[in-house]
Amino acid sequence: MAAASSNHFLLSFSLFLSFLFTSTLARLSPQTTTTTLDVSSSLSQAQHILSFDPQSLKAFAQTQTQPLFFNSSTSAAVFSVPLHSRGSVHKTHHTDYKALVASRLDRDSARVDSLSTKLLLALNGVKKSQLRPLPTQIQAEALSTPIISGTSQGSGEYFSRVGVGNPAKQYYMVLDTGSDINWIQCEPCNECYQQSDPIFNPSGSSTYSPVTCESKQCSSLEVSACRSGKCLYQVSYGDGSYTVGDFVTETVSFGNSGNMNGVALGCGHDNEGLFVGAAGLLGLGGGPLSLTSQIKATSFSYCLVDRDSTGSSTLDFNSGLPADSVIAPLMKSRKVNTFYYIGLTGFSVGGQAVNISPGLFEINEAGEGGVIIDCGTAITRLQTQAYNALRDAFVKQTQGLPSASGVALFDTCYDLSSKSSVKVPTVAFHFGEGKSLDLPAKNYLIPVDSSGTFCFAFAPTSSSMSIIGNVQQQGTRVSFDLANNRVGFSSRKC
Repeated sequence: MAAASSNHFLLSFSLFLSFLFTSTLARLSPQTTTTTLDVSSSLSQAQHILSFDPQSLKAFAQTQTQPLFFNSSTSAAVFSVPLHSRGSVHKTHHTDYKALVASRLDRDSARVDSLSTKLLLALNGVKKSQLRPLPTQIQAEALSTPIISGTSQGSGEYFSRVGVGNPAKQYYMVLDTGSDINWIQCEPCNECYQQSDPIFNPSGSSTYSPVTCESKQCSSLEVSACRSGKCLYQVSYGDGSYTVGDFVTETVSFGNSGNMNGVALGCGHDNEGLFVGAAGLLGLGGGPLSLTSQIKATSFSYCLVDRDSTGSSTLDFNSGLPADSVIAPLMKSRKVNTFYYIGLTGFSVGGQAVNISPGLFEINEAGEGGVIIDCGTAITRLQTQAYNALRDAFVKQTQGLPSASGVALFDTCYDLSSKSSVKVPTVAFHFGEGKSLDLPAKNYLIPVDSSGTFCFAFAPTSSSMSIIGNVQQQGTRVSFDLANNRVGFSSRKC
């Protein structure tokens, strides 16, 4: 009996130690969190966008939107315009998905160079008053610019459908949170790229009005000139793209949601570069000439559908933040008022925090550093230290996946050709105070060809500034609460 009792005690004690060890180990090594990547769906969508014809869905018909209403908390007019992916507006000429991805990444690199150039000018103390148009680029007599060599590839991944003029004519305009100046191609065209809609003719609008050289709007331009008392503008995007013409005010309308009179925009007679498809650009940055600033919007939001999707969503103004939004601080730099800086503090992979230096993403006194959120950049760029830490954490937890060679700016790729779906570790952005946003798997593992190569959709940058791009924003309503300096992320609100 004594021996039996002793054995029973030892067995119980052994089980207790085993339980204690397992519990302690679980606390020390938290279970990896995963999500599912639908490989088949991604490849099917990628193949579909190659053959999709926008005319087949009458994509160029005017889209009806909801009528104007008011936000009870701000008494500001709430209005909405349709928002389309580039693929649903402009038919690709590529017949191979790998070539389509390569062209997108080329455009994206040009975009990042443009934003970095804008930041460098500001950090080096180049003032607006010091900027002058090159004599060969704005001439009072001819208003002409040199032709830039190279083929136009088309820029802008997301387009809004808005009306310009009175009576309004509808145009597809690139959506851009990284710039301020609104502009549209105008007749007479000395040099215009191909666009989907007819070129805007000022003579057909009763509300077209040139801006005078003495106006505040003209003096707010970074580069301007004067001809016969009328303001001329020039915008260059750092990648060789530019637009030059008359600076004017016009009526801008938002479907059935109302219209805004006297919006300052560029009437571009010479336009060249990466703009094929769109009639012009809507600047949604934080500067005084952006559309958001001119209409005194208290907030705006957008939801970006997948770039290979033929669906659409909306760009909304003054609608406030959805109740389930993950909130992050929205900040401005004293050096560049265009960019929207966000309070990113770090990441996690598989539910485990990625080890990065505290304060790595803060803006210093000189205006260096920080993280901006931008709808015009595709692939998120991170400071090299942060990128390496994030990538290494992801690679460590995906050792069971077959690897593939790097593609273009991607150094971490996988061969998923034999899989219809796959479990991958979750990737999350952290914003402090315990707030985090889990990304869907398709927002960080993207196909780069039709055969099943997927790459980790982040890249390092040599710039001090990091950028959260639109691939990571897909399928999430991103709300900029300008009145309260915060940004909200709400999943599945497209």
